[in-house]
Amino acid sequence: MGEVLCELLTDFPEKFAERKRVWLLAGETESEAEVQSHWMHKGCVVLKFAGIDSMTAAEALRGQIVAIPRTERAPLGDDEVYAGDLIGCELVDVRTETAKIVGVIEDVDREAGPVALLVVAGAAGGEEILVPFAKAYLRRIDLDGKRVEMSLPEGLLEL
Repeated sequence: MGEVLCELLTDFPEKFAERKRVWLLAGETESEAEVQSHWMHKGCVVLKFAGIDSMTAAEALRGQIVAIPRTERAPLGDDEVYAGDLIGCELVDVRTETAKIVGVIEDVDREAGPVALLVVAGAAGGEEILVPFAKAYLRRIDLDGKRVEMSLPEGLLEL
């Protein structure tokens, strides 16, 4: 039938009911796709795209990212942020008078537990660091400036 099983990375899966258009991203290539139908399955969403009518055609989409245009995203509260917007931001520890660049956020692990973990590529080529994205540590997010400021507990970066 040409259906595609997709991992859900949204807190708004109900929005697929009104979604008729998405973007498929493969590296630097992007293409628009029309969603004909969808259904939820074991924490994922199954999408049927117009023109994708066989298993072979669906398999050709493997590894692509299904994205929603920014202008069509669900509105967030004042203290909320899309996890994907954090990727590429510089994480800065502002606990002391002299701020310390921890590294660049490469991913957000939302399945690690009750608090999401920021996956950070350590500054100066250091190892990967996992930092809890907890409100208690968060001081400021500047998405335009690609900067997240946190006051991290002493010793966290040495674990």
